[in-house]
Amino acid sequence: MRTVLSLSALMVLAAALWLWAFGGADDLARWAAARQREVQEALAGALRALRAGEAGALAGLLGLCFAYGFFHAAGPGHGKILIGGYGVGARVPLLRLAGLALLSSLAQAATAVALVYGGVFLFELSREAMTGLAEDWLGPASYAAIAAVGIWLMLRGVRRWRRVQAPSDVCASCGHRHGPTMQEAGRVRSLRDAVALIAAVAIRPCTGALFVLILTWRFDLVGAGIAGAFAMGLGTATVTVTVALAAVTLREGVMARLAQGAGALRALTLLEIGAGAVVALVAGQLFLRAL
Repeated sequence: MRTVLSLSALMVLAAALWLWAFGGADDLARWAAARQREVQEALAGALRALRAGEAGALAGLLGLCFAYGFFHAAGPGHGKILIGGYGVGARVPLLRLAGLALLSSLAQAATAVALVYGGVFLFELSREAMTGLAEDWLGPASYAAIAAVGIWLMLRGVRRWRRVQAPSDVCASCGHRHGPTMQEAGRVRSLRDAVALIAAVAIRPCTGALFVLILTWRFDLVGAGIAGAFAMGLGTATVTVTVALAAVTLREGVMARLAQGAGALRALTLLEIGAGAVVALVAGQLFLRAL
């Protein structure tokens, strides 16, 4: 099992190096943007078919929405940064992190629904106004929240680092523990962690979901639009869950090569500090660009 984890971690690390050091991220972004444009053009036709009552039109619309969500998430995005960084920085079980990734994607769809129908019925906002609100205000707010989570990860790692500097978990002279065990150090501490992660992603809705929701509202196809927004969320989740799997694999592969005890605890804290720093730095850059 140790060998499998180590090899898997090397594969994840190689993929990360290709993305960040050899231009892979730019190639992926261009490919994803081209696919998004193709799907968006097809969405207009699917909506016309649905309005005309053609058989299978709803299934076609939902399939296109799912595909748009996938391609949208495959490009540059803040959700992957946060889920991946948290998965490397904190020892979270895979199913729990995958669940957080899924919930954050669906919460993003719910934000789009709330923004569109809140804007339509309460403030009578136009399509341009709602898109501008998402891009000009909610986008920077989301990046700022993600940067705050990264800083929080760093600070939590620093506090843990101080605790594990004791020579052992149990003091021979007083009988009290002066540091956490491996199991205690790796736990997600509270529901607060989960809420912070989900909220930081959900603040900024997908513009594709806004596009579908506004058009379906104009065509009096409200139910189809809401279903399409959540189909996009599921498409996005396929990517963020994959990122969660990669993050956990990388972390566990690294930990499998380390012995238990103080050395492993120090490695855990360094991973948390480093991952938090990366999340804060990348999100901070995105925040400055969005201003």
